[in-house]
Amino acid sequence: MKKVIVTVLANDRPGILASVSEAIFQEGGNLDQVSQTLLETQFAGLFIATLTQELSVEELQARLRKTLSPHGMDVLVKPIGEPDTTGVIPSEPFVITCFGPDRKGLVAEITAILARHKVNVTNLRAIFEGGDDPARNLMIYEVDVPVSTDTATLSEDLRTRAAELSLVINIQHRNIFESITRM
Repeated sequence: MKKVIVTVLANDRPGILASVSEAIFQEGGNLDQVSQTLLETQFAGLFIATLTQELSVEELQARLRKTLSPHGMDVLVKPIGEPDTTGVIPSEPFVITCFGPDRKGLVAEITAILARHKVNVTNLRAIFEGGDDPARNLMIYEVDVPVSTDTATLSEDLRTRAAELSLVINIQHRNIFESITRM
């Protein structure tokens, strides 16, 4: 058995998840994980499946495209190898929220600082509706911070750049963030 990741992009409408999951099932795939989101009017879905039939990745992609493309869905299939756990760096989960006036390059500015500190972004949700209303421009980063990282220096670097950009930034361990947001 082998694992694959199926990426589907389409104009959003009801029934996309049903169509994709049925198509993968019909080709002998068992879904392991699904993640989907909407960005404006666009559906984006990632489906990790274990194949229970002998089928090449190219053949699976061709079959899924034949089934799903007539319904306006773009499909890409890639194999997933065994995870390389030799280079795993011990880390702690944090949540970074950032809001303020919109301008070009905000994500690039914040992620460059995170990259310098070897912080891995595991999830990002960013909404930029423009203007100076902070509530209309929000970035929420879920990150893994290596335990070897000086979190005080990371926090200071983020806060300094955020202040220069007139942004408000909050950095919290995920456990604290979840406790506060539950209240």
